Amino acid sequence: MLGDRFANPEFLWLLILIPLAAYYFWWRRRQMVTELQFSSLQPFEKIPKTLREQLRHSPVALRLMGLVCLIVALARPQSVSSRQNVSTEGIDIVLLLDVSGSMVAEDFTPNRIGAARQVAEDFIDGRQNDRIGLVIFSGVSFTQCPLTTDYTVLKNLLHQVKNGMVVDGTAIGMAIANGVNRLKDSKAKSKVMILLTDGVNNRGEIDPITAAKIAATYGVRIYTVGVGAKGEAPYPVQTPFGIRRQLIPVDLDEKGLSAIADMTGGKYFRATDNEKLKAIYKEIDKLERTRIEVTAYKRYTDLFNTWLMLGFALVLLEVSVASTVLRKIP
Repeated sequence: MLGDRFANPEFLWLLILIPLAAYYFWWRRRQMVTELQFSSLQPFEKIPKTLREQLRHSPVALRLMGLVCLIVALARPQSVSSRQNVSTEGIDIVLLLDVSGSMVAEDFTPNRIGAARQVAEDFIDGRQNDRIGLVIFSGVSFTQCPLTTDYTVLKNLLHQVKNGMVVDGTAIGMAIANGVNRLKDSKAKSKVMILLTDGVNNRGEIDPITAAKIAATYGVRIYTVGVGAKGEAPYPVQTPFGIRRQLIPVDLDEKGLSAIADMTGGKYFRATDNEKLKAIYKEIDKLERTRIEVTAYKRYTDLFNTWLMLGFALVLLEVSVASTVLRKIP
């Protein structure tokens, strides 16, 4: 109830008057006592005190407590939101994640798409104050999560990503275009896309190079990550006898991914296993640390209303009790 600060703390000096007022009421009451002399007070010792006698000082106590509350209300207690100079990244990031059929290849643990989800989650956990979005693509592309700072929601949506969510294929150009659409109106100091794929563009109305040129026009930097072991990779295949693994060639357009990165001022990386993929995301994390100073201003919320109402209530109660139940007749 007292909050974090007082807007007018000088009024708290009035609390010094409360003990003086208490002394004054005690002294004044003493002056109003009529003395009678008795030879002995022993007959009165066995007479029990009534409730009214026990509460005879409560009006004064209520009045003093009411004054305390009113004084606190005058001092205007306030709650304060944090104010400090903080360093923030000022970056908007869109993760482009390939969910095509080849992403279930098991040259990564448990497979390419599973490893990509885990590494992306670790990357999200390492960011602060940045807005991050998620675009998934296969034969078509769509936004799984728009730019947000609610990392819990983002990671929940990331966990839902799996192969088969959209028609199969690899529409890299459409994924980049979708990411640009999310970033083109951004006011962030830095706009970044991280494109992870294991294939060659074979679907979509926009080719990757054209999409990269559009991204460069809007100042979007693209880091491209090609995933897949060298040569061949084990791929699960459903047969009448259950799931079996067969080796398939790794078809990755490294030249195209390098061109996309170069055109936008990014960088191309090749991941051949889980550890290499983790190292790549850590490197990108270090590269995108453009810190800016932002001042978070104070926000005050007045709390005096509670004290004011409580003070008036106590004073009103004191007047009511003193005028009725505990009325004193000199």
